[in-house]
Amino acid sequence: MRTRAQKRIRNRSEIMELNVLNIKGKETGRKVKLNAAVFAIEPNDHAIYLDVKSHLANKRQGTHKAKERAEIVGSTRKIKKQKGTGTARAGSIKNPLFKGGGRVFGPTPRDYSQKVNKKVKRLARKSALSIKANQKAIVVLEDFQMDKPHTKDYLKMLAALGLSDKKSMLVLGDLNKNVYLSSRNLKNSKVVTNSELNTYGISNANHLIISEGAIAELESILNR
Repeated sequence: MRTRAQKRIRNRSEIMELNVLNIKGKETGRKVKLNAAVFAIEPNDHAIYLDVKSHLANKRQGTHKAKERAEIVGSTRKIKKQKGTGTARAGSIKNPLFKGGGRVFGPTPRDYSQKVNKKVKRLARKSALSIKANQKAIVVLEDFQMDKPHTKDYLKMLAALGLSDKKSMLVLGDLNKNVYLSSRNLKNSKVVTNSELNTYGISNANHLIISEGAIAELESILNR
């Protein structure tokens, strides 16, 4: 639960300007100004709730199925007389009361997807980014390349940034296959591009690492 003080975006001048770090965790001397319309708005909790709920619902497969009485393969012979037995009446072995019988009101395949309007999704992402900015949980990293996939190099970068034991998400401007493959085996690390960034991912990560080249495109996407 966030307090009212956390909901209010304070010290906007501090939030709007961040130092650019290199992969060794050192300052490059450059600073990036973040757009207040994206990183310093009043967070809308309900928009975040709707977008996260929709994201988790859309991930459900919905392929569950149980056989009901009519779908069981078996004899339909009446196994005992209707009255006078002192027990519940039973038409056949398919009766749900018996072992091997059909299931009563069992699950059937269904679509769990939920629709959220584009403007609400955009507001939810901006709200989540503003919360991270207010918590000072955003790191701006200069653009870098990897010659080959190497998980140790990616771990060194996280250690230099002080995020080795924290859940982090790296946001890139364009897909970098080597960087993605280097992080794929790490439980608490995820690499996405601007177009793949969603509210659940932002909220689920403790720290957000945004590459320097991705900021401008991210702001243009969320300010449409």
